[in-house]
Amino acid sequence: MLEVKDLTVSYGLHQALRGVSLSVSRGEIVVMLGANGAGKSSLLRAIAGISEGQLGGQVDLSGTDLRTLKSDRIVEAGITFVPEGRGIFGDLTVWENLLLGAFLPRARAREKQNLEAVLSLFPKLHDRRDQIARTMSGGEQQMVAIGRAMMSDPEVLMLDEPSLGLSPLLCQELFQNLAHIREAGMGVLLIEQNAKQSLAIADRGYLIENGEIIGQNSAEAMLSDPAVQAAYLGASHGAQA
Repeated sequence: MLEVKDLTVSYGLHQALRGVSLSVSRGEIVVMLGANGAGKSSLLRAIAGISEGQLGGQVDLSGTDLRTLKSDRIVEAGITFVPEGRGIFGDLTVWENLLLGAFLPRARAREKQNLEAVLSLFPKLHDRRDQIARTMSGGEQQMVAIGRAMMSDPEVLMLDEPSLGLSPLLCQELFQNLAHIREAGMGVLLIEQNAKQSLAIADRGYLIENGEIIGQNSAEAMLSDPAVQAAYLGASHGAQA
C-alpha cells in the first residue's frame, strides 16, 4: 500500500501542498480531482521523487520510506509515474521504449510476463513494435507510455492527465484499459480532468483545493454528490488526437 501522511511541498514562499494525506492499495484506482493549480501534479512529483520543492511529511510504500530514496530507487521500490505529456523516448522504437521500462533489477525477473501483459492490453503495440514513437498518434503514444511504466513491474502506477488531448473514443478506451490494469492487481493513482469517466472506473476519490485535501469518498458517492457534480462534472475536455 502507498501511504502519504501530512505531505507538504514548498517552492520558496509558495506552499503547493499543505498536510496532504492519502492511500492507494494494490488492486484499486484512486482519482484526485481539483482545479488547475490545486497541487495535483506537485503531489505526484513529490511521491515520484522528482519534486524541485522542499518536502515534509511521510511517503511510504509497503513499509519502505520513499522520502529517503532517489527517483530511480523509488521506481525500484514499486512506484512508476507517467507524467502529463507522456515522456516517451520519441526517437526510439516502440519496442525499445517498452524494454527500457524493464531496465531496473526489480523488473528484469518478470520482463517476459509483464511484456505479455502489456501486449495483451495494447495489441497494437506489437504491430507497431518497429515504429519510431514520435511518429505515432497521441493515443498510441499514451499506450507506449503506460506500457513502458507497466514494464517496471510497479505496485502503484501514477498517471497525470492521461486523457489530455485524446479523442472521446480514445478516452473511453484508455479508461477501460486502466480498469483492466486494476484487475491485474496494480494500484492506480490518477489525476484526471475528465472527472466523470475517471470516477466511473475508480474505487475512491479525493478532492484537493489550494494544496489541501478537502474531501474524500467512494467514487460512487462522489459521482452522485451535487457539489462534486457542480464543480467537476459539468463538462469533459480533450482535443482530437
